[in-house]
Amino acid sequence: MKALKDYDIQFVGLKLGKHNFDYDIKKAFFDCFDYEDFNGVNVKVNLIFEKKTTLLELHFEIEGTVNVNCDLTDEPYNQPIDGSLDLVVKFGQELNDEHDSILIIPHGEYEINVAQYIYELIILSVPLKRVHPGVEDGTLKSEVLTKLEELSPKQEENKNNTDEIDPRWDKLKNLLTDK
Repeated sequence: MKALKDYDIQFVGLKLGKHNFDYDIKKAFFDCFDYEDFNGVNVKVNLIFEKKTTLLELHFEIEGTVNVNCDLTDEPYNQPIDGSLDLVVKFGQELNDEHDSILIIPHGEYEINVAQYIYELIILSVPLKRVHPGVEDGTLKSEVLTKLEELSPKQEENKNNTDEIDPRWDKLKNLLTDK
């Protein structure tokens, strides 16, 4: 995990107050986590790190794009993402990261690695259903969409089916209108 050493923040030497850290996240960052759902990544992370006397407050903000495959057509596209995360770091007897927004670290610690929080924030900012914008507005032309259009039921076939209704069903419909 030497590649993630850049995300270590040594807070012992920092003065009380706010400090800014900026990170440019690329595909290589996700390779460290063996995460392969993204084809490409271009995300800017702004971390506001506030050191107080008894705790640390971290505010992450991300903005950028991740290149993912569409769930419908498997065509790659750039999905814009943005998000934020607030994290409070307290000091205690032992490490405890069970809560989403509170991290307790041992008293002797002098640094914190923020890579895991950046990773989770980016992953959770991507929509669950990834649909290419060209599918939504009808401008995307792909083999998958053409095949789906060929296999979809046609409107004329539905009209022909409604013309050939069994006369027994008409009798049942009359029961509903007789009320």
